[in-house]
Amino acid sequence: MQAQALLSEGVQALRAAGIDGAARDARWLLAHALEVPQDRLTLALHDPVTEAQAARFRAAIAARARHQPVAQITGQRLFWGRAFRVTPDVLDPRPETETLIATALAHPFARVLDLGTGSGAILATLLAECPAATGVGVDQSSAALSVAEGNAEALGVAARAGFLRSDWCRDVAGQFDLIVSNPPYIGAQEVADLAPETRDWEPRMALVPAGCDGSGLAAYRAIAAQVPAHLAPGGRLIVELGLGQGPPVLALFAQAGLTEGRLVDDLTGRSRVALAHAP
Repeated sequence: MQAQALLSEGVQALRAAGIDGAARDARWLLAHALEVPQDRLTLALHDPVTEAQAARFRAAIAARARHQPVAQITGQRLFWGRAFRVTPDVLDPRPETETLIATALAHPFARVLDLGTGSGAILATLLAECPAATGVGVDQSSAALSVAEGNAEALGVAARAGFLRSDWCRDVAGQFDLIVSNPPYIGAQEVADLAPETRDWEPRMALVPAGCDGSGLAAYRAIAAQVPAHLAPGGRLIVELGLGQGPPVLALFAQAGLTEGRLVDDLTGRSRVALAHAP
C-alpha cells in the first residue's frame, strides 16, 4: 500500500467520527507514523509503507477518532517555534498562550516564577529567549513537573530552571521580577460545553480551579493573595484569562495592591492577558 492510500483511509475514518479538520489531522498523524517532517510528507505519499508504519498510523487514527488530541498521540506540540513533549498529565500548550509570552518579553527580567507550570512551555520558552534569566516552575502535579523538567532539559535551559511541587506560592521562597501563570479558569458550569478533546483528555486540575463558587476565578484569587509577597518592587504579574474575566481579575489585582493593571488582546482581539505591577 502506498502512503497516499493510507492517508485517504485515515481521512475517511476521521470524517466518519465527526472530527473537525480530518484531513489536517490525518496528515499530521501520517507524518508521525512515517517519522518524516510534516513539510516533507507530500514527497513521501507515493512511497510504499511497511506493515509496522500502517499499524502505527491506524492506531493513531483510532485514538484521534476517540477525540484524543493530536499532541497527546504524537507526544509533541510546537509552541513559540519549539517542540515540547505533551502527555495526558499536562495541558496542551495553545497558540493563544503565546500572547502571554510576547507580553512577558516586552520588558527585561532576571528571575521568573511560573505558577501552574504544566508542561513547562511558558517557563522554558522565557528562559530560552532570555539566556541570562533564571526561573522556577511550580505545580501541584508531580507528573506534570516531570514533563516540565524533561522539556527544560530538551531545550537546554535546565541549569537555569528549578521545579517545585507547591499549591501556588505556598512553598515558594524569595522574590521575582516576573511572575507568570496560565491558571485553570474554566467555570464548573462550563465543563459540559467544552470540546471532548479538552473535557475528556486534558487534566481536570489544569482546567477547573479548586474553589466553592465554580466561577473560574478561584485561582486568580489565590494568585492575587499570595503573589505580592513574592513580587519584587516594580515587578510584573502576567496571567492568561478566560472569556470575560479581564475586569474582575484586574479588580482582584488592584485590591491586592498591584498597580498599572491593564489587559492585552490576542490576535483575534480578545482580552487574553492581564498585567499588573508591584508598587
